[in-house]
This record gives sequence, C-alpha cells and structure tokens, in this order.
Amino acid sequence: MARSFTKVFITAKGEKHLKTGHPWVFGEEITEVRGEYVNGDVVDVYSKKERYLGSGYINDNSKIRVRIISRNANDKFDDAFYERRLRYAVDYRRTVMGETDFKCCRLIFGEADTFPGLTVDRFNNVLVIQVLSLGVERVKSFIVNKLVEILREHGEVIDAVYERNDVAIREREGMEQYKGFFVGEGLKTDLSGVTEIVENGIKYAVDYVNGQKTGFFLDQKYNRLAIHKIAQGRKVLDCFTHTGAFALNAAKAGAKLVTAVDISEGALSSAKRNAELNDLKNVEFKCANVFDLLTEMKETKSCDYDFIILDPPAFTKSSSTVKRAYRGYKEINLKAMKLLPRGGYLATCSCSHFMPDELFQKMLCDAASDAGVSLRQIECRQQSADHPILWNVPETDYLKFYIFQVV
Repeated sequence: MARSFTKVFITAKGEKHLKTGHPWVFGEEITEVRGEYVNGDVVDVYSKKERYLGSGYINDNSKIRVRIISRNANDKFDDAFYERRLRYAVDYRRTVMGETDFKCCRLIFGEADTFPGLTVDRFNNVLVIQVLSLGVERVKSFIVNKLVEILREHGEVIDAVYERNDVAIREREGMEQYKGFFVGEGLKTDLSGVTEIVENGIKYAVDYVNGQKTGFFLDQKYNRLAIHKIAQGRKVLDCFTHTGAFALNAAKAGAKLVTAVDISEGALSSAKRNAELNDLKNVEFKCANVFDLLTEMKETKSCDYDFIILDPPAFTKSSSTVKRAYRGYKEINLKAMKLLPRGGYLATCSCSHFMPDELFQKMLCDAASDAGVSLRQIECRQQSADHPILWNVPETDYLKFYIFQVV
C-alpha cells in the first residue's frame, strides 16, 4: 500500500538548499501545503515542479519549519526505520571510539545522525538525553527504549536515562521545559544524579542533573589528551576550567604546577572533587574572572606560566553577535600571548559554529600581530569523532582547537 503524507512545496531557493544535502526548510521557503497535518508530523517536501526532495518533521512554531529525516520516498517511518537509524549510530560509535571510550561518548548528535534536535550522551551506566524538536519528542519513548535495548544487546550496563529538557529553546518549539528520570523497562529512577566516568585514564564525577548541558563536555576528549606531552614539567594556567578536565590532564601528564581558573565557585567545587578523585596534588584552583586575571598578571608582571590553555564558553550563539565575540576571543588570546615567554605554549579554542575556522584564524593572526609575536602551529584539531561533522551541514562543524608555540 502506497504511503500518503501531506505535501509541502518550497521555493527554488529552498530546493537548492536541500539539494546540497542540508536538512532544514525555513518557513519563508514554503509556498504551498496540500493536506492537513499536526505539528510534529512527517510531511513530504516537493519542489515547485513537484519533484520529491525529502521527508521530515513539520512544526509551525519553529523558524526551521521542516527538518528532513529521509530522502527516500519509500521510507515508512515505522519502528523498523528508527531502529535501523539507532543501530547505525551505535555501530558507528563502537567503531570510531573503541570499547573503552564507547562507555563515555555522544551516542546521538542530532542532525549528524538524522535525529534532528536529539542529543544522547553516555556517562558509563547513565544516558542523558535532550530533545529540541517536536517530531523527535513524539517518538522519544520508542527511541529511548530501543536504544537502551540495543546497548544491552552488546552487554553494556545502562541503569538509567535522565532527561535534560530544561532549555528555553523547547518553548520556542512549542514544548515545555522539564528535567527528570525517564521511566522505562528495567530503568532506575532513584539514582543520586551523579555518576563516575573515566576519560583518558582520569576519573570524573559527572553531575548530570545540575551540571551544564548534559553534565560534562565530551567533545574535547582527545584535545585534552593532545596537551599531555607539552604540559609535562611546565607551569600551566588553565582558563575557564569548568569541571577541571584540561587542568587534570595537564596535572596527570606531569606538569610542575597547574592553576585552574573559573568564575564559578560551583564549577571549581566540581573540579576540586575531580582532582581529589585522582589524588592529583600538583593542581590549585582560583575563582576569578579570566579577563580581569590576565590583565592583572600583565600589569603586575606576576605571570610565570609557560603554558596557557583557553577553553572559553561560546562567546556567540547567533550570527548577530559574531563581531562582539570576535573582540572577546581576540582580547583573551592577545592577553595570553603577551603573558607567555618566548618559547611558551598556547592552547586555544572556540566552541561556536557561528565563529567559523577562517574567522577564528584571522582573529589569532590579528592578536599575534598586536602582541608582536609569531605563532608556530603544533596541532589543529576539532571535536572528537562521536560528534561527527557532516560537510553538507556546517552547523555540525563547531569546535576549533589549536596548539601553538609563541616565538
């Protein structure tokens, strides 16, 4: 029996956009709708010449009106469809992360896994999910239960699933905000909200209930490992330390001393707890505004660090604030370059896709010029492979990470 979905027709501009492989149709690109639908339904998208372009979730509440999930006109979007996609995602992570790192990694990365708006992070025995699209919300129960089933088939222990749907964007999509344990077969709902993971041989206590985003930033996993050989024997200043991940990697690598800085007392408490978990004594913690601290060090000539790490939060979350973000990134990088001795090392990054790599590079060149130094590039890295980049979806390419020697 042939399937029948509501048909949505779009402009030539929208058609061109979809033909590049990008999965979004914006509201202003829709010219006609044939049939009825409820927000969150799957609809078929057509060109003005009635050529089938793909199928996706529709939502009138969203600026992104349709999120494409398939370009196969024969897909039925039944349980078998979603199970197949989940198995692809899990098999990919098992392949690229290996058995050890598979235990703490991102299992689902939204559009990169054709689950628009869905994030699933694994922290050992706990999955933490976030749903930002109405279409996925409507099939969430099946997706979560089936994902747990697939993982258990592989012998993985999954005790609980926690929902971090406490983000404002859900309201803009027509959904409520909330957080709490997901109720499913064989899943616990009475855990403490803190679990322990091991990354790069370092233990972390992950607060998946109250921590930022899903509780821990997994995308820098191998970038943290990349600083080991440089940190050994050096005095390291880790700025914007959050839960201390870069600081602890430097300390474990044999740094002479690591100073971990963050403006949040709560973040520093977590970082201290993680240092204690690993019995690392060569790290100290300082609550301060990084911009002010770097300025003070320059003015008082009190900086004797020879390795500075800059891992700031996203300075821009929209195209309208890129210029301001550029100034912020330049300011902290310029200050760091001026503080470091000749031959010192700088690790610096940006986690915003609105700051593309070419603009980030330009900022670094401008900062180096103003500081009167040259940058000798050691490494250029991106997010770990469990956060896959689709070349036809620029939004999936967001993390820039560089290591330089200042000469």
